[in-house]
Amino acid sequence: MDTSAMFPSLGTQEKAVLPGWLENLRRKQGRRPWQARSPGPRRWRALLLPLFLIFFFSGATRRAESAREFTLINQCKTEVWPAVTPGESFGGGGYALRSGESVVFTAPVGWSGRVWGRTGCDFDSAGNGTCETGGCGTSLQCESASGAAPATLAEFTLAATDYYDVSLVDGFNLPVVVTPTPTSANWTGCAPAGCDGDLRQGCPSELAVKGDGGKVVACRSACDVFGTDQYCCRGQYANPVACQPTFYSKKFKAACPAAYSYAYDDPSSIFTCAQSPDYTITFCSSNMKQSVCSYRDSRLVCSGSGRSTSSPLMLVMLLLLLLLCSILALQFASPV
Repeated sequence: MDTSAMFPSLGTQEKAVLPGWLENLRRKQGRRPWQARSPGPRRWRALLLPLFLIFFFSGATRRAESAREFTLINQCKTEVWPAVTPGESFGGGGYALRSGESVVFTAPVGWSGRVWGRTGCDFDSAGNGTCETGGCGTSLQCESASGAAPATLAEFTLAATDYYDVSLVDGFNLPVVVTPTPTSANWTGCAPAGCDGDLRQGCPSELAVKGDGGKVVACRSACDVFGTDQYCCRGQYANPVACQPTFYSKKFKAACPAAYSYAYDDPSSIFTCAQSPDYTITFCSSNMKQSVCSYRDSRLVCSGSGRSTSSPLMLVMLLLLLLLCSILALQFASPV
């Protein structure tokens, strides 16, 4: 090996000792001194970064799958007292919301329950009292108690695929809209359920519940009023073939197409979502299709566009980071 040609700037003395030094170095490292180092640990450290990023973002997805965040919003002109059952883990399952106020609770996967609004309530400082509609006894906190009919119910079963609906089977006392909100960049949209119309305004007189001053405060179901098997889908009517829509359920359906109007109104009334969404439940929503936004993991996410407002930027950043890490890994693995 001609070291003079490789290192022309060295003096005579340095050139004399250079061959021996290079040979010793070669023997110690098991390679030629001008060859690149074995990728060794540095290559694996470079590869660990993209793996960490993948783990981090998939971990965020797993966190979203482990629970659902519910935001209850009162857009009514008067106070509403939302109830949740079973609600022992959610502040007792009872809240008071003035017009424009909201409250948030988190439910685990596996939870199956109901949310509804109570109206005309009068509770003392200890939470004792009664409600004009939807009451669950004499307490603000409903815990495991159901609401008295008539009441508009939002129903949920949380699992790998969530099931949700808004039911008028027990009657109507408030417009209620359930809007799934995105929790990840892969959001493709899930449909809202419920009713933004007010059935109290066109409630048939035989179903109407009137409060003080003769104002209609709720609309009962035909089953609750008449109690027959045909209206209640019982006995010989306890199947979807025999139990067909009635005059009253058709009126309910015309006003609220995305809500249960009677017991077997499943095809157009039950909704599913397999994207681990959060949910916004709005009382007296003026528009079912309006965009609903909330904060999830410090990110503003909206339902209207079907995507997180920060998703495109996050996706680009993630791709750039993965590309950079791949280049670094190849650099460490390639000969110099």
